[in-house]
Amino acid sequence: MGALLQSIISITGLSKTYATGVQALKSVDLDIRKGEIFALLGPNGAGKTTLIGIVCGLVKSSTGTVIADGHDIHKDWREARTKIGLVPQELATEAFETVLATVSFSRGLFGRPPNPAYVEKVLRSLSLWDKKDAKIQTLSGGMKRRVMIAKALSHEPQILFLDEPTAGVDVELRRDMWEVVRQLRDSGVTIILTTHYIEEAEEMADRIGVINKGELILVEEKDALMQKLGRKQLTLQLSEPLAEAPPLLADYNLELSEDGQTLTYTFETERERTKITSLLRALDAQGIVFSDLHTSQSSLEDIFVSLVRADR
Repeated sequence: MGALLQSIISITGLSKTYATGVQALKSVDLDIRKGEIFALLGPNGAGKTTLIGIVCGLVKSSTGTVIADGHDIHKDWREARTKIGLVPQELATEAFETVLATVSFSRGLFGRPPNPAYVEKVLRSLSLWDKKDAKIQTLSGGMKRRVMIAKALSHEPQILFLDEPTAGVDVELRRDMWEVVRQLRDSGVTIILTTHYIEEAEEMADRIGVINKGELILVEEKDALMQKLGRKQLTLQLSEPLAEAPPLLADYNLELSEDGQTLTYTFETERERTKITSLLRALDAQGIVFSDLHTSQSSLEDIFVSLVRADR
């Protein structure tokens, strides 16, 4: 685990105020670990794309420093840029070029010598090799997005930014893309993705950052975040409706539905799970009969919504 904890990107005191007076980022501090998949979640206009733009050298910060794989992005911008690949949201590609030509050209832009074997490997990993001679204008939207990833990988970066990588991509292709991202991570590439799709972060990320109104309001290991904030609920379907939640069971903070048919018990940690047995015994002692029960756990989406709401 030690190698994982080594930072490959260190962001300190980063802020951005545009000429219009809009403050897109407010003093962001963030360390990205080498070899991880880091998901940056946030609503539209939260500052995700501005943050990526600054690290990738496309947007000038107002204050703060960014070190990418040991290089200051301002002082050593040329070296820093060779370490970073970016797949932007917009599908901007040279429509009349072939797939092979555009990816090879991208490699040359970063001063890398030609390496047909490496370019072939990238295209094969993205299921693009059989399309290598196709003009980009003839490809589907999903294939064009794969070309964008191939271009971003053409110069062998250590860090890959994916800005909304599966926006507008169908579910099947989204799954394929996740698989590609995992393979990249396994090959040693550090991946930072922004996404609207909460399930994408839940499925893919090692850690999650939540950004809202230009502020990083939380950075947490995904599993710890799910455990800490993910509420679990036990729902009991009653055989006979109740007029009120049983007063003798007040310690359980049970919620009774409006129609009196359902009791819900919410518990937040693993150790509280043991209370379920005593609750069921107590219900039995009160003569309360239920016809069905099930448990559910809040998703990352619920957690995200509650965090953003709390930040308002």
